[in-house]
Amino acid sequence: MTDLAEIDELALPVAPRNRAFLPASWREPLAIVGAVIAVGWLVVAIFAPLIAPDNPLSQAFPASQPPSIHHYFGTDELGRDVYSRVIYGSRVSIPIALVLVFLAMTIGSMVGAAAGYFRGLTDGVLMRSADLVFAFPAIILAMVVAAVLGRGLANAALAIVVVAWPSYARVVRGLVLSVGDSEYVQSARLLGASSRRTLMRDVLPNVAGPVLVLATLDLANAILLLSGLSFLGLGAQPPTAEWGSMVAEGTQYFQWWWIGTFPGLAIFTVVLAFNFLGDSLRDVFDPRTARQAGEGRA
Repeated sequence: MTDLAEIDELALPVAPRNRAFLPASWREPLAIVGAVIAVGWLVVAIFAPLIAPDNPLSQAFPASQPPSIHHYFGTDELGRDVYSRVIYGSRVSIPIALVLVFLAMTIGSMVGAAAGYFRGLTDGVLMRSADLVFAFPAIILAMVVAAVLGRGLANAALAIVVVAWPSYARVVRGLVLSVGDSEYVQSARLLGASSRRTLMRDVLPNVAGPVLVLATLDLANAILLLSGLSFLGLGAQPPTAEWGSMVAEGTQYFQWWWIGTFPGLAIFTVVLAFNFLGDSLRDVFDPRTARQAGEGRA
C-alpha cells in the first residue's frame, strides 16, 4: 500500500529549486552580468598582488610596447606594465568609492532623517543647505573643493562626499515624512518613546531599501567622479596606479592607444556593473516592478 505522504509528494507541483531563493529581478540577465562583473573586480582588488604579474611602479621594460603575450595590455611611456597597473588601480578606485559612498550615505541619511522627523525650522535649515549644494554641477563643485583642499586622493574623496550627501538627505527626508505619519510611529510616540528611539528603531529601518538602491547606483557615480578628478590632476598623483590618471596619461600619447584604452575599459565595466546592480535592487524593493517581473515569467 502506497504511503499517503508519498502520494501527496507526487501530486503536488514542485517549485524549481534554483528559483526558490532569488527574486525574479535577480534572475534577469543584466542583474547576473552586473553581479559577475562587480564580484570579479572585487576579487581582483583583493588579490591584486597575486594576480598582477609585475610591480605597477617598475620601469624595467621597454617603453611603449603594444599588447603582447609578455605584456597583455602593453607598456606605457615609462616602461611600466599597463596590465599590472590596471589591476592595482582597482585597489584604489573601488575601495575609496565604497568608503566615500558609505560616508555620504551616513551623513545624508542622518541629515534627512532629522529634517523629516523634526520638521519645522530644523527641516528648513538642513534642506536649504542641501539645496545650496544642489545649485552647482557635481563635477564643478567637486573640482572647487578638491582645488581648495589641495591635490591628493584623500582630498578628492572628501570633495565627492561633500557633493554626494544631499541626494541621500533628500530621499531619506521624503521617506521619513511618509513613514512618520504612519500609525505605528504615532503609537510609539503616544507610548512615550523618545524621538531618538523612535527614529532609530521605527523610522530608519523602513527607509533602508531605497537608500541601499541609491548607494549602489552612487558607487558608479563616485568612481566616475574620482576618476574625473584624477584625470584633471586633482586626485591621484604620479606614480600611483589609478584609472583616471592613467587615462590622462593616455591622452598625451594617442599613437600608443593601449595606454589609455584599458584603464578606460576598466572604468566602463565597473560603472556598468554597479548600474546594473542598482537597477536590480530597485526592482527588488519596488513591489510594482517585482510583480510585473514575476508576471512576465509566469
